[in-house]
Amino acid sequence: MITPSKRDWKLYQEKIKEWQEHYMEKLVKEYADYLCSEIPASTKFWELEKRIKQDKRNPGVLIELSKSDMLWDIAGLIHRNVITIEELAEFSDELKEEVKLILQRSIE
Repeated sequence: MITPSKRDWKLYQEKIKEWQEHYMEKLVKEYADYLCSEIPASTKFWELEKRIKQDKRNPGVLIELSKSDMLWDIAGLIHRNVITIEELAEFSDELKEEVKLILQRSIE
């Protein structure tokens, strides 16, 4: 396992905000669509409350930034469909390869 470079770490700190904002925008649209459905209000209220509690634990919403966990966190973001592997284009080839290895190992 490589140690992320200073450049990759700085880029990650910049990108995570953008990735989370994009992911939360997606969640808000899903919530709005759900709230506009023909389901009874009480059901919508309690289901939405449950969903928000669950979504708050997703790294696409809340994540503790740690350089030592960065590779695992990026793999987790990809695994949870918060980002795609293509969104790592600006990162080093070494980082992309390590993330791909983590993802392959988690599938096997």
